[in-house]
Amino acid sequence: MDPIRFETHPDRYKHWKLDFDGNLATLSMSVDEDAGLHEGYKLKLNSYDLGVDIELADAIERIRFEHPEVHAVLIASALNKIFCAGANIFMLGGAEHGFKVNFCKFTNETRLGIEDASENSGIKFIAAVNGVCAGGGYELALACDEIYLVDDGNSTVSLPEVPLLGVLPGTGGLTRVVDKRKVRRDHADIFCTVAEGVKGKRAVEWKLVDGLFPRSKFDEVVTARAEELASQSDRPAIGPGISLGRLDPERSEDGVSYRYVDLRLDRGRRLGNLTVKGPEGEQPSTPDEIRLAGSEYWPLRAFRELTDALYHIRLNEPEIGTLLLRTNGDGNQVLAVDRVLEEHKGDWLVREIRHYMKRTLKRLDVSSKSLIALIDPGSCFAGTLFEIALAADRSYMMDDPDKPVTIQLSSMNGGALPMGNGLTRLETRFLRDPGRVADILAGGKSYGPVEAEEAGLVTLSPDDIDWEDEVRIAIEERSSFSPDALTGMEANLRFPGPETLETKIFGRLSAWQNWIFQRPNAVGDKGALKVYGKAGMRPEFDWRRT
Repeated sequence: MDPIRFETHPDRYKHWKLDFDGNLATLSMSVDEDAGLHEGYKLKLNSYDLGVDIELADAIERIRFEHPEVHAVLIASALNKIFCAGANIFMLGGAEHGFKVNFCKFTNETRLGIEDASENSGIKFIAAVNGVCAGGGYELALACDEIYLVDDGNSTVSLPEVPLLGVLPGTGGLTRVVDKRKVRRDHADIFCTVAEGVKGKRAVEWKLVDGLFPRSKFDEVVTARAEELASQSDRPAIGPGISLGRLDPERSEDGVSYRYVDLRLDRGRRLGNLTVKGPEGEQPSTPDEIRLAGSEYWPLRAFRELTDALYHIRLNEPEIGTLLLRTNGDGNQVLAVDRVLEEHKGDWLVREIRHYMKRTLKRLDVSSKSLIALIDPGSCFAGTLFEIALAADRSYMMDDPDKPVTIQLSSMNGGALPMGNGLTRLETRFLRDPGRVADILAGGKSYGPVEAEEAGLVTLSPDDIDWEDEVRIAIEERSSFSPDALTGMEANLRFPGPETLETKIFGRLSAWQNWIFQRPNAVGDKGALKVYGKAGMRPEFDWRRT
């Protein structure tokens, strides 16, 4: 099977149409049923697979960066009386377990990207539900700020996974219903167990949608509401923005190489080596210079490359279990870029770049890989790039008096790049002693290996004689453990502190979905997901509760 590619462009979309009208954008879903990412299923009734969601994710990023004049987005359907039937059931039924879980993870990140744009970028989203809206289709609507349903006696919203398929809504549906929309638990219980869903007045009363309008007035009323929301935005009144250029990495059998990111694979050891290079040469120092550099500006280019590399290793390299995280370059240049990003954080484009970096690091946080940061001579783990080391499960910093290595923090470590739990990685690290964070951030101090270990910023600081053995033993030990146990352990340890909607989605819901996707009630020979749509076949359940 060919590797999945995550770069696309509106000119190559097969399933979405993106239109602009002043400060409004419309994303219209019209899925080509014959253009699935893999063979063996048809994407009927605007059902979607990973390929559909890759286009959606791309469209959201392009709206944020390329169209600052857009202040509200209508997510709609180009099909009559069908909004979206959700994730394609036959795709899910035939997919391997790991793909199903990673598919859910990608779609979660896409929906969280919509919510992030609403919260931080001044872009509001309205779901214009013009027909049946089921499963993942309703989960897409739930990611929007407001949901409006056509009142035609037939259009419904539903989460039918439990009664029809024996699984859960995998894109945060349950969590968003009760946490985000604050639907009463008893109402949600009925809603999630009635396959046909809820329509009309009850959908409004139960807070499942925000309004109900007849088909004759639907487009007019929803557009007017979108314009009202758009008027509240702080984004520029006019464009242009910057064009998100192609990454064009070099691919080979043993990895992928970008301008600033290099991924080397040692499949025999189930090991990945991921290196992020720091900025080179003179960097922009003003918003105008940043706009002129566009998507080639180091923090945007490097973190777009890092996102693509993380997606690649997640979905195309499932047997790579450990990821060694390295950096290379001049830490002072990283700190200089950080100062510019902090000084001009009120500029719309700088704001978008900072939030993109945040979202990329969150993807690293939820990677089901063991993460080990190696801080050795030539590293530039400073400021923003030190967040990569803080995201690691453990970090090693070489103590070599002949080749000194230092780390240094910047204001970007103090709140610009929070985790899914709402805390910074420093706050998460020092949860027991929060006062340490302010002390560490104060003064711009550089830390050598021993100082960094004493301050709690790295795990261990072996000397140059013991370095190779310590790192080798750590890698060999990691590769000897059960991957399932490691994934569970790492997910439990990475997110201490408060629970948020985001941590619930990636922790509680994803863990349950992961388990349910392996149970015979869902995926056995006569499991609900396997027999759905097959004439004369009904699921057979093991009725024991576990």
